[in-house]
Amino acid sequence: MPYKDPGKRRDYAREYGRLRRAGGRQTPGQTLVPLPFRLRTAHDILALLAEQVAAVRAEADAGTLEKARTVGYLSGIALKTVEVTDLEARLKVLEDRLAQDVKLRRA
Repeated sequence: MPYKDPGKRRDYAREYGRLRRAGGRQTPGQTLVPLPFRLRTAHDILALLAEQVAAVRAEADAGTLEKARTVGYLSGIALKTVEVTDLEARLKVLEDRLAQDVKLRRA
């Protein structure tokens, strides 16, 4: 990450070197995500998105336009997640039916 300010560049290089020596795989600018926080299912994603939408709406320092853009963006992601969840459920039903048909043909 190039910095015009030599002091910032030196601070970044120092922190980057410290993280590498400690065995970290992230750069100083990345946020550390705790292991229990990892998202595993679409329902986890929807719960996180609902939490974040509530946080955005409750933020007093954000303007109306900024809130609208953020909520709209998060809503688009939530819509895609719901679509994937629906397709996943429909695919599961089809797979189960196909497995039953195969069992009936073998019997």
